[in-house]
Amino acid sequence: MEYTKHLSQFAYIFITYYYFLYKEIRLRVIQARKCTRIACLNGILWSEDIRKEIKLNIYNALIKSSLLYGSETWRLTENTKRRVEATEMDALRRSSRISRKDRIRNVTIRQQIGLDETIIKEIEQNQLTWYGHVQRMAEEGLPKIALKWMPKKKRARGRTKKIWMEGIKKAMNERNLNEGQWEDRKQWSLDVGQRRKTF
Repeated sequence: MEYTKHLSQFAYIFITYYYFLYKEIRLRVIQARKCTRIACLNGILWSEDIRKEIKLNIYNALIKSSLLYGSETWRLTENTKRRVEATEMDALRRSSRISRKDRIRNVTIRQQIGLDETIIKEIEQNQLTWYGHVQRMAEEGLPKIALKWMPKKKRARGRTKKIWMEGIKKAMNERNLNEGQWEDRKQWSLDVGQRRKTF
């Protein structure tokens, strides 16, 4: 009989996954910041000769995609939000050729670039899309079984940690979404805001 080892981390298609979520998020932040600070890419972001639309496409394709990989399953704590938003703004400030010393607000920079929502809103949209996808699955599907699974072990003393479903419920309430609306896949995608902006 073969036994499956319990691992704290494993690699799949050159991407390392961690058992502890904070390590996974930390790795995503590091990878995204590495993309931003590569010499050739940093030069492109700071360049006056490249249009903002092109810079935004580069940001979406290289930096944001690296940062948000697997974010559908993240538990969005306040600390996580701050780290992800800081990484986003680091790239956007470079694209706008604005340093932190210029003391220009993040909202203003997003408006100048043409971004209506923060990266946190996009994570919430991705999570709601994934949640709807899992809910439409058959009951015997592994993702749905995992979603409904509740640990039998008693909770440790202290403040209760925020769970993933709490974030989903909050995001649904903010968008006036109700249970069962996910059955219409196209409408669900529109309701959660999954409409891509193109140039």
